[in-house]
Amino acid sequence: MRLFVAIALPADLRSALQRLAGGLPGARWTSPENRHLTLRFIGEVERASANEIVEVLARVEAAPFELEPAGVGTFGTRRQARHLWLGFRPAPALGQLQGRIEHALRRLGLAPERRKFHPHVTLARLRGVPAAKLGGYLQGQGAFSAAPFPVDRFGLYESHLGHDGAHYTLAAEFRFGSVAPAAPRAVAREG
Repeated sequence: MRLFVAIALPADLRSALQRLAGGLPGARWTSPENRHLTLRFIGEVERASANEIVEVLARVEAAPFELEPAGVGTFGTRRQARHLWLGFRPAPALGQLQGRIEHALRRLGLAPERRKFHPHVTLARLRGVPAAKLGGYLQGQGAFSAAPFPVDRFGLYESHLGHDGAHYTLAAEFRFGSVAPAAPRAVAREG
Protein backbone atom coordinates (compact mmCIF):
# COMPACT_ATOMS: atom_id res chain seq x y z
CA MET A 1 0.00 0.00 0.00
CA ARG A 2 1.24 3.49 -0.85
CA LEU A 3 0.01 5.94 1.81
CA PHE A 4 -0.02 9.63 2.66
CA VAL A 5 -1.74 11.87 5.21
CA ALA A 6 -3.64 14.90 3.92
CA ILE A 7 -6.37 17.48 4.40
CA ALA A 8 -9.14 17.30 1.80
CA LEU A 9 -10.22 20.52 0.10
CA PRO A 10 -13.84 21.69 0.11
CA ALA A 11 -15.72 21.31 -3.18
CA ASP A 12 -16.06 25.08 -3.74
CA LEU A 13 -12.28 25.55 -3.49
CA ARG A 14 -11.65 22.65 -5.88
CA SER A 15 -14.01 24.35 -8.35
CA ALA A 16 -12.27 27.71 -7.95
CA LEU A 17 -8.89 26.06 -8.54
CA GLN A 18 -10.18 24.46 -11.74
CA ARG A 19 -10.60 27.97 -13.17
CA LEU A 20 -6.81 28.40 -12.81
CA ALA A 21 -6.10 25.37 -15.02
CA GLY A 22 -5.03 26.51 -18.46
CA GLY A 23 -2.78 28.86 -20.33
CA LEU A 24 0.49 27.02 -19.73
CA PRO A 25 1.71 24.81 -22.57
CA GLY A 26 3.59 21.85 -21.09
CA ALA A 27 1.60 21.83 -17.84
CA ARG A 28 -0.06 18.60 -16.67
CA TRP A 29 -2.90 19.80 -14.47
CA THR A 30 -3.92 17.68 -11.50
CA SER A 31 -7.52 16.51 -11.51
CA PRO A 32 -9.80 18.39 -9.09
CA GLU A 33 -10.60 15.25 -7.08
CA ASN A 34 -6.88 14.63 -6.50
CA ARG A 35 -6.13 18.06 -5.05
CA HIS A 36 -5.32 17.99 -1.34
CA LEU A 37 -2.89 19.45 1.18
CA THR A 38 -0.35 16.74 2.03
CA LEU A 39 0.68 16.68 5.67
CA ARG A 40 3.01 13.68 5.40
CA PHE A 41 3.96 11.29 2.61
CA ILE A 42 4.45 7.82 4.04
CA GLY A 43 5.12 5.64 0.99
CA GLU A 44 4.87 1.87 0.59
CA VAL A 45 3.89 -0.13 3.67
CA GLU A 46 2.48 -3.58 4.42
CA ARG A 47 -1.17 -3.86 5.47
CA ALA A 48 -0.19 -4.68 9.07
CA SER A 49 1.86 -1.47 9.21
CA ALA A 50 -1.08 0.46 7.78
CA ASN A 51 -3.23 -0.73 10.68
CA GLU A 52 -0.58 0.50 13.14
CA ILE A 53 -0.46 3.84 11.33
CA VAL A 54 -4.24 4.21 11.73
CA GLU A 55 -3.88 3.49 15.45
CA VAL A 56 -1.19 6.14 16.05
CA LEU A 57 -2.90 8.75 13.88
CA ALA A 58 -6.11 8.23 15.86
CA ARG A 59 -4.26 9.50 18.94
CA VAL A 60 -3.14 12.78 17.30
CA GLU A 61 -4.90 15.61 19.10
CA ALA A 62 -5.77 18.95 17.53
CA ALA A 63 -8.41 21.66 17.75
CA PRO A 64 -10.35 22.86 14.69
CA PHE A 65 -8.82 25.77 12.80
CA GLU A 66 -9.18 27.65 9.51
CA LEU A 67 -6.96 27.67 6.44
CA GLU A 68 -6.91 30.56 3.99
CA PRO A 69 -5.71 29.80 0.45
CA ALA A 70 -3.43 32.55 -0.80
CA GLY A 71 -0.88 32.76 -3.58
CA VAL A 72 0.23 30.65 -6.50
CA GLY A 73 3.90 29.80 -6.96
CA THR A 74 6.35 27.25 -8.29
CA PHE A 75 8.95 24.82 -7.04
CA GLY A 76 12.20 25.05 -8.94
CA THR A 77 13.43 28.11 -10.77
CA ARG A 78 11.24 30.14 -13.08
CA ARG A 79 13.39 28.87 -15.93
CA GLN A 80 13.09 25.23 -14.80
CA ALA A 81 9.96 25.16 -12.66
CA ARG A 82 8.74 21.64 -11.85
CA HIS A 83 5.46 22.21 -10.01
CA LEU A 84 2.81 24.91 -9.84
CA TRP A 85 1.17 25.17 -6.43
CA LEU A 86 -1.42 26.97 -4.34
CA GLY A 87 -0.17 28.23 -1.00
CA PHE A 88 -1.83 29.23 2.28
CA ARG A 89 -1.59 32.13 4.70
CA PRO A 90 0.48 31.18 7.76
CA ALA A 91 -1.54 29.10 10.23
CA PRO A 92 0.31 28.03 13.39
CA ALA A 93 -2.34 25.35 14.05
CA LEU A 94 -1.52 23.71 10.72
CA GLY A 95 2.17 23.53 11.58
CA GLN A 96 1.33 22.07 14.98
CA LEU A 97 -0.92 19.43 13.42
CA GLN A 98 1.74 18.47 10.89
CA GLY A 99 4.36 18.28 13.65
CA ARG A 100 2.17 16.01 15.79
CA ILE A 101 1.57 13.70 12.83
CA GLU A 102 5.28 13.62 12.05
CA HIS A 103 6.12 12.87 15.68
CA ALA A 104 3.55 10.06 15.89
CA LEU A 105 4.82 8.41 12.72
CA ARG A 106 8.44 8.65 13.81
CA ARG A 107 7.58 7.04 17.16
CA LEU A 108 6.13 4.19 15.12
CA GLY A 109 9.53 3.78 13.47
CA LEU A 110 9.00 5.53 10.14
CA ALA A 111 11.96 7.48 8.81
CA PRO A 112 11.66 11.24 9.32
CA GLU A 113 10.46 13.43 6.48
CA ARG A 114 13.54 15.00 4.92
CA ARG A 115 11.85 17.94 3.26
CA LYS A 116 10.75 20.97 5.22
CA PHE A 117 6.96 21.24 5.44
CA HIS A 118 5.69 23.76 2.88
CA PRO A 119 1.88 23.72 2.94
CA HIS A 120 0.62 23.66 -0.63
CA VAL A 121 -1.72 22.03 -3.11
CA THR A 122 -0.12 20.86 -6.35
CA LEU A 123 -2.01 22.41 -9.26
CA ALA A 124 0.17 21.17 -12.13
CA ARG A 125 3.41 19.44 -12.98
CA LEU A 126 5.49 21.51 -15.36
CA ARG A 127 7.76 20.36 -18.11
CA GLY A 128 9.16 22.64 -20.75
CA VAL A 129 6.86 25.55 -19.95
CA PRO A 130 8.33 28.66 -21.61
CA ALA A 131 9.65 31.05 -18.95
CA ALA A 132 7.78 33.99 -20.49
CA LYS A 133 4.47 32.10 -20.39
CA LEU A 134 5.08 31.04 -16.79
CA GLY A 135 5.99 34.60 -15.81
CA GLY A 136 2.81 35.92 -17.40
CA TYR A 137 0.72 33.26 -15.71
CA LEU A 138 2.20 34.01 -12.29
CA GLN A 139 1.73 37.73 -12.83
CA GLY A 140 -1.95 37.15 -13.57
CA GLN A 141 -2.71 34.36 -11.08
CA GLY A 142 0.00 34.67 -8.41
CA ALA A 143 -2.20 36.71 -6.06
CA PHE A 144 -5.06 34.18 -6.14
CA SER A 145 -6.92 33.94 -2.85
CA ALA A 146 -10.09 32.29 -1.59
CA ALA A 147 -12.22 32.38 1.51
CA PRO A 148 -10.88 30.55 4.56
CA PHE A 149 -12.29 27.09 5.16
CA PRO A 150 -12.64 25.12 8.40
CA VAL A 151 -10.38 22.16 9.13
CA ASP A 152 -11.65 19.69 11.70
CA ARG A 153 -10.22 16.45 10.29
CA PHE A 154 -7.48 14.88 8.22
CA GLY A 155 -7.28 11.61 6.34
CA LEU A 156 -5.02 8.69 5.59
CA TYR A 157 -5.11 8.09 1.84
CA GLU A 158 -3.98 5.23 -0.34
CA SER A 159 -2.49 6.12 -3.71
CA HIS A 160 -3.26 3.83 -6.65
CA LEU A 161 -1.03 4.38 -9.66
CA GLY A 162 -2.55 3.58 -13.04
CA HIS A 163 -2.02 4.21 -16.73
CA ASP A 164 -4.17 7.35 -16.50
CA GLY A 165 -2.40 8.74 -13.42
CA ALA A 166 -2.87 8.41 -9.67
CA HIS A 167 -6.18 7.90 -7.91
CA TYR A 168 -6.56 8.38 -4.17
CA THR A 169 -8.77 6.40 -1.80
CA LEU A 170 -9.62 7.51 1.72
CA ALA A 171 -8.53 4.68 4.05
CA ALA A 172 -9.32 6.39 7.38
CA GLU A 173 -10.58 9.77 8.46
CA PHE A 174 -9.54 11.38 11.73
CA ARG A 175 -11.89 13.99 13.08
CA PHE A 176 -10.31 16.06 15.78
CA GLY A 177 -11.21 14.17 18.92
CA SER A 178 -12.17 10.86 17.23
CA VAL A 179 -11.27 8.40 14.47
CA ALA A 180 -13.62 7.14 11.80
CA PRO A 181 -12.02 4.36 9.74
CA ALA A 182 -13.58 4.51 6.32
CA ALA A 183 -14.28 1.80 3.84
CA PRO A 184 -11.96 2.55 0.91
CA ARG A 185 -13.69 4.98 -1.43
CA ALA A 186 -12.59 7.44 -4.04
CA VAL A 187 -11.75 10.92 -2.76
CA ALA A 188 -13.80 12.33 -5.64
CA ARG A 189 -16.96 11.05 -3.95
CA GLU A 190 -16.32 13.22 -0.88
CA GLY A 191 -17.63 16.64 -0.54
